[in-house]
Amino acid sequence: MKDSLLYYSVGALLYCPANSKTIARSILTERFGRKYSLALCLEDTIRDGCVKDAERQLAASLRTIYKEAETVRISHNEKEDGLYLPKIFVRVRCPGQIPTLYGQTGTAAELLTGFIAPKFSLENADSYIQALTDLNHKAPKTIYMMPILESPSIIHLQDRAPVLYALKEKLDAAAPYILNIRVGGNDLCSMFGFRRQDTESIYGITPIAGILSDIITVFGMDYIVSGPVWEYYNSKNWDTGLSRELAQDRLCGFVGKTVIHPKQIPLVNAAYQVSAADFEDAKSILHWEENTDTLVSGSVLKERMNEYKTHCTWAEKILFLAKYYGVAPHYGLTPHHGVTPPSP
Repeated sequence: MKDSLLYYSVGALLYCPANSKTIARSILTERFGRKYSLALCLEDTIRDGCVKDAERQLAASLRTIYKEAETVRISHNEKEDGLYLPKIFVRVRCPGQIPTLYGQTGTAAELLTGFIAPKFSLENADSYIQALTDLNHKAPKTIYMMPILESPSIIHLQDRAPVLYALKEKLDAAAPYILNIRVGGNDLCSMFGFRRQDTESIYGITPIAGILSDIITVFGMDYIVSGPVWEYYNSKNWDTGLSRELAQDRLCGFVGKTVIHPKQIPLVNAAYQVSAADFEDAKSILHWEENTDTLVSGSVLKERMNEYKTHCTWAEKILFLAKYYGVAPHYGLTPHHGVTPPSP
């Protein structure tokens, strides 16, 4: 399991076409709030003939943000004073765009947290990893990558496990630079002609749920894996449907979610808050007295069993989630109003 808060803090990743002329102003006015990350997309949201224009607009947007940010105090924490700047990623079309875009951005490249590699597969994995490694040998700070598992090569059962494990082996060689593993739920659905309604969850689409389960099985013990996009934002049941799927995301081991509208951000953040009961149990498990004769006891509310050897990894994860998303009130315990959970 990743042992740094950084990996848990991508959170709600808001997608925006890279050719947007308003994105810089939206960030500088904190239009989207103070707890989200941003993906500037050059892939599916941009027409093939408009990529160069989108690249120029992306560089211009970053320079605008950088220029204004130089004059004010910067915050990467929603509770601190100063201009909130999200983690910013660029979703490229091919590995060659990584060094090109980084160079075009100039000093404003300092704003970039990393790049997103769509349709990550055995055919392009080596090229993406090489581009990322080469860039990190030159860049003044670490530049991360988030590969998206959504290519046709992971569809067929007879090939899926070997392909996923081969991809993991390649990513493990560059593990310090891999921030998250992401999944392309809609791309996977499109291969079957599936599309869920706002009352339906992707986990109800059995073939896709099986792929997601296999991705968690292969990657989930060593990487943070983010949940698939929810495409509704203004329908009758968009919010209840999203909240329901987020609960399933979390239960199945996903952390964070790709979002396509600012209205979705608060729901993602709320879904990953931890209950006060989980928070207290996690602290109890990790602070187990060294001299005790037993490593099992009742929970804080005396509702369930806590066992150090069994629940230690769970407890560490809960404290990371609490640190970034916060602690929500829960029955039987006093809410932690104004209290910042300790660092794991």
